[in-house]
Amino acid sequence: METINDFFAQLGAYLWGWPMIVLLLGTHVFLTFRLKVPQRKLFTAIRLSVKKDKAAEGEVSQFGALATALAATIGTGNIVGVATAVALGGPGAVMWCWLTGIFGMSTKYAEGLLAVKYRVKAEDGHFYGGPMYALERGLGMKWLAVLFAVFTALASFGIGCTVQANSIALLTHETFGVPTWIVGLFVCLLAAAVILGGVKAIARVCTFLVPFMAVLYVIGCIVILFMNSGYVWPAIKLIVESAFNPSAAGGGFVGATVMMAARYGIARGLFSNESGMGSAPIVAAAAQTRNPVRQALVSSTGTFWDTVIICALTGIVLVSSIIAYPDITYADGAALTKVAFSKIPYIGAPLLTFGILTFAFSTILGWSYYGESAVNYIEHQRANRFYRILFIVFLFFGSIINLDTIWNIADSMNALMAIPNLVALLLLSKVAAQETDKYLWSNRLDDEMEEEG
Repeated sequence: METINDFFAQLGAYLWGWPMIVLLLGTHVFLTFRLKVPQRKLFTAIRLSVKKDKAAEGEVSQFGALATALAATIGTGNIVGVATAVALGGPGAVMWCWLTGIFGMSTKYAEGLLAVKYRVKAEDGHFYGGPMYALERGLGMKWLAVLFAVFTALASFGIGCTVQANSIALLTHETFGVPTWIVGLFVCLLAAAVILGGVKAIARVCTFLVPFMAVLYVIGCIVILFMNSGYVWPAIKLIVESAFNPSAAGGGFVGATVMMAARYGIARGLFSNESGMGSAPIVAAAAQTRNPVRQALVSSTGTFWDTVIICALTGIVLVSSIIAYPDITYADGAALTKVAFSKIPYIGAPLLTFGILTFAFSTILGWSYYGESAVNYIEHQRANRFYRILFIVFLFFGSIINLDTIWNIADSMNALMAIPNLVALLLLSKVAAQETDKYLWSNRLDDEMEEEG
């Protein structure tokens, strides 16, 4: 296991070097201006996300698709992931994570647009889409589409499976003393009960679970910020200053560098909101929407809620707690989060445990669909049953192995998955811009789309 951990640690460090940071942030910034800053239509996007478009073709509502995507993104990356970024990259990592979310909204928008434009309707009535279909149908790059599908299937066992099961098992064990293998078995049974029902069952559960868990977690963060009220502004200043001058953080963070802050902040930002990774458009393609831009706008709100709001709150909570309680040990991300929430009398630790439990479980549901869709693209449903069984087995495996190994594998798979998707986004940016001009900037959001032949 140590050899595997070392291999993926080195691979992750290589993949998340300056080339990936430039490619990822560069794509976010490029698409923001290429598409004329679609972020300014945020309130329109939020309004559309709660409206039903029943007359349009699709399997789930726009909100159902958004909830499923949010279920996959609002997970341990928002809690433990941000804490890990702070522990390894310093407070400045929060700023880089937040910037990834701001500019990443345009990337999530473009992903959703291309997913709907190039989606296909199977004979059984199911809709399939995502980067693999955009690569094949939009660019004629079948080989790269297959690579993306392979990376997605592999990534689903990391970011959407073992990482989540590990976080649930460890925190439940630390809080309530329940053996990790029992927690892992329980998670396996719950996940199987939903996953076997397909995308509609997953969307139904996520539509209920996501708003409930997000509101509860945000309330918990607000309570902590109120308790740390005298340290909130200093925390924000420290986050901004140390993003570009890590030595400003002082203390145990003096060894941090701008590269470390950027690397861990962007890596955890991508892990959290998945903008540029290509996962969320897989479920966006199943949405009932009359044209690609409507769902693109709805998809972009996922990054806003996930990173711009929730990850930012988490980061400020953690940094303000470090300032308020200098005795906090912040070398371990999970421990840092637990200590911060334990400052809420009586209910702090159980609230955190419940938050991670629900966040992680919803992520499991969303990513099981992503992985299955990738396998379906490669094998045309012949391997779906085997994939589901293997996914459930890995849930148990993830609950009992070392967390560092899981995070390193997840970082590596995220990067490998992002590369072909970013290539598709850049090469098809002209198409995304044309569709945006046609429907969004010409005030034709209610027009029906012309299905691709």
